[in-house]
Amino acid sequence: MYEKLVALNDYWAKEGAGRQVLDQGSRYYGGVADAENGIAWPSHGGSPMVMALWAAALINKDSMFHHDEELASRLELGTHFMLRSQHADGTISPGWTNMHSPPDTAFVVVGLAQVYELLQAVEWEPLRKSTANIKRFLEQTVPALLTGGCHTPNHRWVLTSALGYLHKLTGRAELKERAEAWLAEGLDCTEDGEWTERSNGIYNAVSDVMLFHAAELLDKPELLEPIRRNLKMMAYMIHPNGEVVTDYSGRQDFGHSYTMESYFLVSRLMAQKDQDPTFEAIAELAGQALEHPGWLPNNAILGYLLRPELREIAIQPAELPTKYRIVMNRNFPRERYLSEMDAAGHGGKIYHSRMHPDFGAPVARERDGNTSLTVMAETSSMFALRHGDARLLAVQIGSSFEPGYVKMNDLMVEEESYKLTAVESKGYYGPVAKENLPLSAKSAISPWYLLPHQLRETTHLQYHHVEAELRKTGHGWQLQVSCAEPDSMMTQIVFVFGGEGSFTGEGLTPLEDAHFWKHGNVRYAAGEDWIEVDGGAHEHLVKTLRNTAIPGGCQTLIVNLMTPYYKTFDIRLSPLKADAEAANPLSTTDHEELMK
Repeated sequence: MYEKLVALNDYWAKEGAGRQVLDQGSRYYGGVADAENGIAWPSHGGSPMVMALWAAALINKDSMFHHDEELASRLELGTHFMLRSQHADGTISPGWTNMHSPPDTAFVVVGLAQVYELLQAVEWEPLRKSTANIKRFLEQTVPALLTGGCHTPNHRWVLTSALGYLHKLTGRAELKERAEAWLAEGLDCTEDGEWTERSNGIYNAVSDVMLFHAAELLDKPELLEPIRRNLKMMAYMIHPNGEVVTDYSGRQDFGHSYTMESYFLVSRLMAQKDQDPTFEAIAELAGQALEHPGWLPNNAILGYLLRPELREIAIQPAELPTKYRIVMNRNFPRERYLSEMDAAGHGGKIYHSRMHPDFGAPVARERDGNTSLTVMAETSSMFALRHGDARLLAVQIGSSFEPGYVKMNDLMVEEESYKLTAVESKGYYGPVAKENLPLSAKSAISPWYLLPHQLRETTHLQYHHVEAELRKTGHGWQLQVSCAEPDSMMTQIVFVFGGEGSFTGEGLTPLEDAHFWKHGNVRYAAGEDWIEVDGGAHEHLVKTLRNTAIPGGCQTLIVNLMTPYYKTFDIRLSPLKADAEAANPLSTTDHEELMK
């Protein structure tokens, strides 16, 4: 693996050098231009990420760029760019998202602190100025990280890790105290290993690797426990082709394709620390997917160079499960936590982020060789199915009640089926009582936004109650969806398939970016594999209901219904030759051992 990392690092170090801005008249002089937008950013996925690749190559005797003076000169230019990009308050601004951002600065600190550790241990004159500049940059971030806040749950652990690195660099006790203040909020990971943002593609791995650094820097081994739980959970969040389950994410990885590569470094570190075969199996799978050493705070080559013992791991990896049925967060007391939200006093409002009330919602996973099923609550899709090369990415219920996609609130698991229910309520609001009216109500103009709307009495409260049952059959699955109330309301059931396949069947009316599915059977085929469904309907003419959207790059079937409805869809799957070869049964005992 080490040899692969060296080769990847050399490739991307050279590629990044080709994007460095060398026009001395440019405001971005010395930075590395983004391949998509042409701007050199000082953020952890921008210029400093490439600088880390250069630094790793320059100090590594196994690199083709070891002690390459031209590359050393480029690194020095990059450090000057970072110092110019640093604001007077010590922060940086990735202009595509957050301005004067403590958490984005913290991402950079965690990475550049590791780069500094590598460089300061090397006695080579061409690196001295770069080493000094990086140290200066890091020291200048101290005021911002001592006072700065965050937006999202994972930002807290990024800030904690960065404060730990700055404490190691400067010895200033108040940095450790600030880290302790973030940790005092408590860790946001369920017993089954789910982080708040439910982001298997991106932010799980961020929380994991940041808390690993924090555990070492702050001498807090207890911070490793949620990492262990999350990695064990991730063993069940992998599709047959190695992609990560992102069907229910609460962040921008929702519905997008990711591999396990971002888990490589932390799973290898945990495998080495715990001598755990499952963690080593995850590391091997993630390593096979690696096409880049990683963004700055999660750079695998930095990890290997700082910890040479990672090259010598001799743990025999376990077999990752390929046949199982498991429910994550089944016993998580989510209702109790939600019932306590009012007492928190925030009124359900949070700025520049979201509350994530879906945290801890149940997620069911089934896998049988090359067939992979996800059933989930509290997201815009009920379930997703992979069958060989055929991908049913989402099944969604759109309604004009709220309006928008219906999120199933509850998931019950039975022996051969899954039952999901959703209840939405919507009412009207009476006049504000006279004694609660503001003074503005008596003035010549009474603005709507000055009225205490929270004090209005609710009237004519209405409910939208949807039930769905997904039942296993001899040929695949049967989906039953029903809604008894309210009457005469437009509904859509949407089947979203992968864009690589194609439809055949009767009852299809092509649209610009989807199909009305009016009746009959439809077969979606990709390669030699197929998923066939029947049960189309067309009871109204609307293409998209308000607050719903047809995803781009996909093949979508739209079934139009009016309430009340009781609709059945049969889902048939093609035979899979590869299943016999891929079978790797996992008994209940094996599962219990893995989740310990």
